[in-house]
Amino acid sequence: MSGRTINSAIGLLVIGNLLAIISDVIIKWVSGDVALFQFIALRLVITLALLLPFVGMVDRGRLFEGTSIHLLRAHVGLAGIVCMVIALGALPLATANAIFYAAPVLVMLFGVLLFGEKLRRSSLFTVISGLIGVLVILRPSELSWAGLAALGLAVALAINAVLVRKLPREQSVIHSLLLNYLLALPAAATLALIEGAPLDFSALNAAFGSALFILGYNMTVILAYRHVDASRVTASEYTGLVWAFILGWLLFAEVPDAWFWIGATLIVGPLLIQALRHQRPGIRRRLPVAVGGSRRATDYPAGQGLDGQSPGEAAKRQASAPDRACDENPARAPSARCSAD
Repeated sequence: MSGRTINSAIGLLVIGNLLAIISDVIIKWVSGDVALFQFIALRLVITLALLLPFVGMVDRGRLFEGTSIHLLRAHVGLAGIVCMVIALGALPLATANAIFYAAPVLVMLFGVLLFGEKLRRSSLFTVISGLIGVLVILRPSELSWAGLAALGLAVALAINAVLVRKLPREQSVIHSLLLNYLLALPAAATLALIEGAPLDFSALNAAFGSALFILGYNMTVILAYRHVDASRVTASEYTGLVWAFILGWLLFAEVPDAWFWIGATLIVGPLLIQALRHQRPGIRRRLPVAVGGSRRATDYPAGQGLDGQSPGEAAKRQASAPDRACDENPARAPSARCSAD
């Protein structure tokens, strides 16, 4: 799948969200058997190793540009990963993911609080509905640390998504990812040393699998949004919740209760309606997170490709190519930037 057509972009997002849920499955399998901070530190190291083949895309002349924002995002992301491991270890797979999906709702809320953005009525309804959905799933009378951890990841994803607009626009995706993981590593390694657990090879294998699948998710997202207008395919990201339900049922015999379905509908329903609404001709979406509309909120900026090239530039370059496929649908350059699992 090239991601150059709407159908192939949708296919990439469906596959990508399956890869992300497989990463969650791996974490859930080992969460009670491995040292928490050792696992996270190993995952960061392995992710950096997997990104090394792409280091040529890093602008060495501006290697540490935007370091302060990268440093903040790296540690917010590290806190989010800790929350994710705790939540996946204790909550049903689908329940944890439903709460993770509150991230784009929180992005809208933070956009208002931090940047003075104004919400349309439909967006205001989405925010209110999403927050009510989180309360329904968490049920304050039965609130647990795992539920709070899941919400903590959603908050971390939302903060990092909002902060993406502060990053240097000319930096490539690989540059941003490498800096993010590199700057998070010292804190993660320090926590692992304080934890003092002996090296566990099962943790090493799990960290490799999780890092590989989540990197695969990020790559499918980049390919899917590189040529096709984000508003036409974003709804496909919500298949992640379907995959979470299916794999949770098949692998862990998890059957969500009625509260889950009510809460998940309140969170995902309005987001899905907005995504479908923006597929109509003449309607353009303007969300702080144009990519990673699901819980994953990647570092890929809308309006920028893997190598830092905007979709508009890519469209011009491909329009002049003699072998351009007739069914391509290059994206128009989005007006907003978007957003690390």
